[in-house]
Amino acid sequence: MKAPEISIALANGQSHQPRRRFGQNFLHDQQVIQRIVESIAPLTDDHLVEIGPGRGAITRPLAASGAQLDCIELDRDLAGFLAAQFAGESNVRIYQQNILKFNLDQLTSSEKSLRIVGNLPYNISTPVLFHLLKSHSLISDMTFMLQLEVVQRMAAKVGNKHYGRLGLTLQYFCRIEHLFNVPSAAFSPKPKVVSAIVRLTPHRQFPVIAADVECLQTVIRTAFNQRRKTLKNSLKAIISEEALNELSVDASLRPENLDLADYVLISDAISER
Repeated sequence: MKAPEISIALANGQSHQPRRRFGQNFLHDQQVIQRIVESIAPLTDDHLVEIGPGRGAITRPLAASGAQLDCIELDRDLAGFLAAQFAGESNVRIYQQNILKFNLDQLTSSEKSLRIVGNLPYNISTPVLFHLLKSHSLISDMTFMLQLEVVQRMAAKVGNKHYGRLGLTLQYFCRIEHLFNVPSAAFSPKPKVVSAIVRLTPHRQFPVIAADVECLQTVIRTAFNQRRKTLKNSLKAIISEEALNELSVDASLRPENLDLADYVLISDAISER
């Protein structure tokens, strides 16, 4: 039996229906909502930023903590609905904006002061993550609902089939924790994929530091564009096999067999030249 879709009444009296172009799937399972809020564990002194609050499933319990809560919602109707719902609460602010064009430095200049949360639209989740990393110095932690496959790629370690560009890039900046999975039945409408909750904690002290982060990202991207080839073949356009051997890197390995420190070593060698 198909689960009934849950609708809300907007200020104009009309009901809001999920919009496919925004990738909207609204969380309604109260047990899942409670578990997410418990994972975030908001405190009164926190400064929370919720991306894509939608109909406010976790917005209400987050606001009830007394924390400063800034909500960024692209959907004009939902932003208006939320603004009306929280009109009398001074700790809640609603921004009707696109997160990909939103700069976090307009909210704070204090390092590690923002706690980011949200149910990210799966069709733009990776661009949103990379956009937020530009402001990693301002962020204390990030807790997101994402497609399970994406979370597996984010948290994957060397040799894992999910290990690749996304995980390496995010792990350079953050510690990644796959917290728990969320079934599709917890949403309306039901997505066709299983979801998961993930926490990203930007490093206060980076375990490895690249001389040129853009060069590091180029090396990782180039290697995994041809992930079935050996390093000497996948990276030959940017570094020679001889240079790799000088770094004590086995050029016969495939990209998934190198850890982050290995990629930083290669990147630094290229940037120095």
